[in-house]
Amino acid sequence: MLKFPDHQVAGHQALRGQLGPQIDESGRFYKPLQQDERGSREAAFYNALLHSNTKVKKQILRFFPAYYGTQNIEASDGSGLHPHLVLQDVVSDYVKPCIIDIKIGSRTWYPQASEDYVAKCLRKDRGTTTVSLGFRISGLQIYQAENSGYWKPDRNQIHKFTVDDVRSVFRKLISSNQSVCNSDYGGIFPQLLELKSWFEDQTDFHFYSCSILLIYDGESENKGGNPHSMIKLIDFAHVFSGNDVIDHNFLGGLCSLIKFISDTPAIHSTKP
Repeated sequence: MLKFPDHQVAGHQALRGQLGPQIDESGRFYKPLQQDERGSREAAFYNALLHSNTKVKKQILRFFPAYYGTQNIEASDGSGLHPHLVLQDVVSDYVKPCIIDIKIGSRTWYPQASEDYVAKCLRKDRGTTTVSLGFRISGLQIYQAENSGYWKPDRNQIHKFTVDDVRSVFRKLISSNQSVCNSDYGGIFPQLLELKSWFEDQTDFHFYSCSILLIYDGESENKGGNPHSMIKLIDFAHVFSGNDVIDHNFLGGLCSLIKFISDTPAIHSTKP
């Protein structure tokens, strides 16, 4: 039985008769395949990961959603059968999933893009923290308490986030769950450092307009919450060959994110 995701924080949503993703009870996420070169690029990238025997598979495959191929299912907009990427529902193991979707890079347009597309991206990049920080928040939800539920700003609020607003978000993130920045293997911070180490060497791919999800459980472990935080890379419609060149745009944004989190004050406080 398919249903609409309860915890999607960004991207196209299956609301009001629109085409969007769906999930099932087995922990799979069905993302509509875009009917142009963006869809074919994303499917090709996942297939490259699935069938790769290179260092990608050995080192960082765990930072990508598991991929199960493509499947034709009924589209959420009622238009009939539509091809979907079948992926891991990355929040299915969390009781109160807390998520921050972060678009990485100071430039979200790709070299082959049209002038109109570049102009559109530039307007958004300059109007958000993309240029100033090298990343921007695209969506988020943080579980606060049983009586107040989730803090989930709408898209218009998020697009207006300043650098100070982004800092406030990370203070909330860190203060709400100290394990996020644990130095052990399961903390978000060491995972980001491991991902950075790979990007410092990899020259196979260049990632434009790709996001990192920071995920942890807002429910305590003694109430059944998942004690493990994780990061996942998503959205690969604009992944291109690296041509043996380091992806400085993504790497620079990732380094900026790591520094921003490490410099966030009040890491050990209970309130931001």
